[in-house]
Amino acid sequence: MKAVRFNPKVTFGLTAVVVTVCVTLATLLTTYLSGFFMSELRDTLSITYDDGSSGSEDLGGDALVLMALTQYATMPFLAIATPLLTGLLIVAVSKAVLGQKVSVGQVVGSRRIWAVLGFSLLLFFGMLTVFVAFVVLVVLVSSGGAGAVLLFVVVGGLALTAGWLWLTVRTLLVPPALMLEGEGFWPTVARAWRLTHGSFWRLLGIYLLVVLILGVLTSLVSYPLTMLAFFLSAVSTMAALAVNAVTLVLMSTITTAFEAVVVALLYLDVRMRREGLDLELARAASEASAP
Repeated sequence: MKAVRFNPKVTFGLTAVVVTVCVTLATLLTTYLSGFFMSELRDTLSITYDDGSSGSEDLGGDALVLMALTQYATMPFLAIATPLLTGLLIVAVSKAVLGQKVSVGQVVGSRRIWAVLGFSLLLFFGMLTVFVAFVVLVVLVSSGGAGAVLLFVVVGGLALTAGWLWLTVRTLLVPPALMLEGEGFWPTVARAWRLTHGSFWRLLGIYLLVVLILGVLTSLVSYPLTMLAFFLSAVSTMAALAVNAVTLVLMSTITTAFEAVVVALLYLDVRMRREGLDLELARAASEASAP
């Protein structure tokens, strides 16, 4: 909390800007693409009346569908933005440890951010490839009947979740390492990978605890806005989408900012335990304060 409060302009301000861009892109993309499939969806949900006629009753259904799709569409953007923000915020957190503040311009001005962006895209497309392969396998297994599909989805889903958690923890320290260490891309990725060795379960436990706490917190904060968007959906689709976008920005800013700061602090903690980084920081702080 101290690291967050020490420089909120960077921690929350920068995060809010990036998240707003992600949510805006997702909302525009969903709204644009909705015209291609919304008519088919209405036909699928059409109602056949007693006189033989059919029709579809909206009752705000279009808005609710668009709100749900926007939330799902935001996920890929945030999957790329979160490691990027982690790398950016590590600069502010590392300076905060020394009692120094940095501006947004100083944080985003580093050339190392391109390496973090490259890693974010690499990780995202790698996970996307695995997910697509899983869907293809589900389609192939479907010829064996519903029982085979259900078994494959359950077992495969658990394996995917376990693999995702394992990869998330093993690559958790890569963004801060890319920002703060001066080595090449792949040597830094390999070094960050090695840093998690021996600390996997501790990092996993802290990460899951933070995700759980943030999930409860954001649910409490977003519930009133979500209910407002739900009621507005029966009146105005655009108003409901606007409130939904604000809710997504608020929720994602809180979760992304705190997750990024926690990852940055975990990176510093691991290096303090392994390499005595705390002694180096204390020496740097004393040199900075010396006349």
